[in-house]
Amino acid sequence: MAAAAKVPLGCEPVVGSLTPSKKKEYRVTNRLQEGKRPLYAVVFNFIDSRYFNVFATVGGNRVLNLLSSSLFFFFFWVAGGINGILRVIDAGNEKIHKSFVGHGDSINEIRTQPLEPSLVISASKDESVRLWNVHTGICILVFAGAGGHRNEVLSVDFHPSDKYRIASCGMDNTVKIWSMKEFWAYVEKSFTWTEDPSKFPTKYVQFPMFIASVHSNYVDCNRWLGEFILSKSVDNEIVLWEPKMKEQSPGEGTVDILQKYPVPECDIWFIKFSCDFHYKAAAIGNREGKIFVWDLQTTPPVLIARLSHVQSKLPIRQTAMSFDGSTILSCCEDGTIWRWDVVATS
Repeated sequence: MAAAAKVPLGCEPVVGSLTPSKKKEYRVTNRLQEGKRPLYAVVFNFIDSRYFNVFATVGGNRVLNLLSSSLFFFFFWVAGGINGILRVIDAGNEKIHKSFVGHGDSINEIRTQPLEPSLVISASKDESVRLWNVHTGICILVFAGAGGHRNEVLSVDFHPSDKYRIASCGMDNTVKIWSMKEFWAYVEKSFTWTEDPSKFPTKYVQFPMFIASVHSNYVDCNRWLGEFILSKSVDNEIVLWEPKMKEQSPGEGTVDILQKYPVPECDIWFIKFSCDFHYKAAAIGNREGKIFVWDLQTTPPVLIARLSHVQSKLPIRQTAMSFDGSTILSCCEDGTIWRWDVVATS
């Protein structure tokens, strides 16, 4: 992590009565004050294996790129914000590389396709999800319309192994699963398009393949876990569930609730969880500045760690787990970034 003010380490993280075989102990190793405005996103780079220890934060009109070494290199981050413009930032030159205009309002989340990093998807306040080719600057698909979201889209995620599927959720209390299979020819065309990007025949995907009403309030984060989905609302828990789609009736089906991961004092919206690269664990903050780390590979659920510090008292808007889960970052309402590292045990 880049040089930053040290946090007093006299206050140990709180680890409750956890299962001995699974629990981990983390300690605060650094704290950075990045202005005084709230930070809403923090994310590790999982796209390029050379730079798994690189992360970025977003707050207001700033994107901060932090490195764990003193070397600075050519690197791109994709960022969005309140003006609805998607920007590709060249961190090496500290300049905007490209800007993509399309959304009509704020962008709430951006995700990169792990199987094809040129493809990026964005979720917006304008009730749409858009698929972009960041190398050619083309908006390929717009997921909106008759069967689309009826309020802000807060989160979106690519399926880890099926390149055609995405899941989105938002302030209409639903999670929607979409398929790009029918439109994949347009995705392929975006890589060879040589004319002006504005002339590309962008297609609207109006009907999702599945609509789930798992929560009764805003759904502000969803992630695929294999064929299952993790999602959360303002109900003090993360829910793991399985969509049961009816092949003959697109959009319809049932939901099987598999597990719930309690998160006390997590009853305000726009608090997002994160997972390590292999989805072995999930970390989430709450409105009191605490972090809960859950094992995702066990049944019933096992709480790995419960982290707290006397100086962390405000809402944690998002966490980021490193590739192997040994480092947890959190970005907070007061503009601070906290770093927790696992303590080695014999």
